[in-house]
Amino acid sequence: MTAESQQKRVVVVGAGWAGLGATYHLAKQGYDVTLLEAGSYPGGLVAGWKTAAGKSVEAGIHGFWYPYRNIFSLINELEINPFTTWTRSAQYSPAGLEVESPIFQDLPRLPAPLGTFLYTQFQRLPLIDRLSALPLLYAVVDFDNSDAAWRRYDLLTARELFKDFAVSARLYKDAFEPMLLVGLFAPGEQCSAAATLGMLYFFILAHQHDFDVVWCRGTVGEKIFSPWVEQIEKAGATVLSKRRVTDLIVDSNNRATGVVCGDEVFAADAVIFAVGITGMKKIVSSSPSLQSREEFRNLHNLGAIDVLATRLWFDRKIDIPRPSNACFGFDATTGWTFFDLNALHDEYKDEPGTVIEADFYHANQFLNLSDVEIVSIVQGYLATCVPAFQSAKVIDSSVIRLPQAVTHFAPGSYRHMLPAKTSFENVFMSGDWIVNRHGSWSQEKAYVTGLEAANLVVSALGRGQLAEILSVEEDEAHIQVARTINRTMRHLGKSILPDFWLP
Repeated sequence: MTAESQQKRVVVVGAGWAGLGATYHLAKQGYDVTLLEAGSYPGGLVAGWKTAAGKSVEAGIHGFWYPYRNIFSLINELEINPFTTWTRSAQYSPAGLEVESPIFQDLPRLPAPLGTFLYTQFQRLPLIDRLSALPLLYAVVDFDNSDAAWRRYDLLTARELFKDFAVSARLYKDAFEPMLLVGLFAPGEQCSAAATLGMLYFFILAHQHDFDVVWCRGTVGEKIFSPWVEQIEKAGATVLSKRRVTDLIVDSNNRATGVVCGDEVFAADAVIFAVGITGMKKIVSSSPSLQSREEFRNLHNLGAIDVLATRLWFDRKIDIPRPSNACFGFDATTGWTFFDLNALHDEYKDEPGTVIEADFYHANQFLNLSDVEIVSIVQGYLATCVPAFQSAKVIDSSVIRLPQAVTHFAPGSYRHMLPAKTSFENVFMSGDWIVNRHGSWSQEKAYVTGLEAANLVVSALGRGQLAEILSVEEDEAHIQVARTINRTMRHLGKSILPDFWLP
């Protein structure tokens, strides 16, 4: 690296997947990178922490799905082994077991989405209801993650989408809405149809094996972020916690020259914001420089969703058929998941009793309850799914309330989301709520946008190599053909018909 490149200063705000990814790449390119984290440690909500008694807890369990190609590449580069093997999962309602998912990559591969349709083991859902999903395949083909596709579908709710394509009421209630409650964290009437199609395609429909998942064998902070931060610091970056950003210093040339944290100022040749939407709105509220720009003021039109994370220690071993489970129908607008941590986490493999993580999304109605009330509700729900929980005794518990914790992809939100480039010449954005064309979601998207922001810095400052970003697996041949035909027909229609209807 040249001395000139080492003198270029970059400030990254937020130490989650996006911020750590950007910092790591830029540090390896010889930039002087300072990573600022508002919390007590890198990783934010994803990382996890220890209770006063020394037990590990975290703000929800995070899966790593087959399409997370860039995260898996990072894990290989770090030479760590944080994951379980591929695991099977189940889905429950108050009526009992509803669905079991196989390990799809172990089964003969069928054209997408046929394998997902045939191999998923529905316990109660009639075939006629499953067949009602067939018309929806047109929307799956039509939504190609382009700007035009987002604008066509984003103002529509997911519920309207499924209704318009004649999905049966039972298929919606027992299959699609449960996916939304734990995938986009809100009921269908509160989810963007564009986000719904993007999420379903990435995780489930694009390729048969996409729904296969592994889990961290401990907290993400312990197993991934801690060794990663060590490598980031070895590469020369400075990682600072408890630094809450309050403003940008901007010169007359429309360039940010510094990041303000209370009484501290960190000089910068480029700035990357890598925080969640709630954190970004707080920064904008305190920053006259950001409030002066319409694009940042409009972020206040975006929202986030409440999460409740609980961890329960029981006095006995309970046989849980699958280590990861999603649940629906217990509350009208809330989805929840539960995990057998004895099977997933190294820390609890030899625990004499059972340790369960149960996480609730769109959990508004629970946050004001006492811990005792919440634990009682959770045990009751668990007993509905696995009756042995009814007679077990809770000997310890952790309840973590997380208001406004995850991005809400509400109808109409796309127009207010930011691209990676901003109206400031050297300020760039990253995170799972940023507009990009990669096609990934969740943690993978956050990490990818961090790399994309790092590449914009490299291009702007003119030093270093661009990060290699692995694309999502290409569409299967029949999907490519269908999308080509659909685009041709759309183009032909626009050339013939007047453009005065609502999109």
